[in-house]
Amino acid sequence: MERGFCSENKNGGKGGGGKEKPPYRGIRMRKWGKWVAEIREPNKRSRIWLGSYSTPVAAARAYDTAVFYLRGPSARLNFPEFLGKDELQDMSSASIRKKATEVGARVDAQETGFRAAELTSSSRIRTQPDLNQIPRSENSEEDQEDEDEDED
Repeated sequence: MERGFCSENKNGGKGGGGKEKPPYRGIRMRKWGKWVAEIREPNKRSRIWLGSYSTPVAAARAYDTAVFYLRGPSARLNFPEFLGKDELQDMSSASIRKKATEVGARVDAQETGFRAAELTSSSRIRTQPDLNQIPRSENSEEDQEDEDEDED
């Protein structure tokens, strides 16, 4: 359920002046490429900082965790399929922040780990030998002839 960036600005027109909409609810991207998540507390002006992440998915999962604990099962989530089985209880903003950052950090590690594994596996593919060719010795034939002459 990937969402793409919206190319329309707030005025409904396309093009230059508007900012792009984030791919998930409750997150935004910093100038330097990090994704951050935060949520406004119900009936308050204050916000709960949910952390800074390498991937938008991790930031969105942190947001989902927080919004679930703040607003209950009727909350609009980015990933409803990952809804936790935890019992809802009244939690302080610090507890919600802690729970959300744990989820976000875990997802971030998984997402960046998958990317690192993809990069290393693709580089391994390039360095694997062609199994359809006859194996060659490590020394060339000329080197072996030179070694044979040295032994005589």
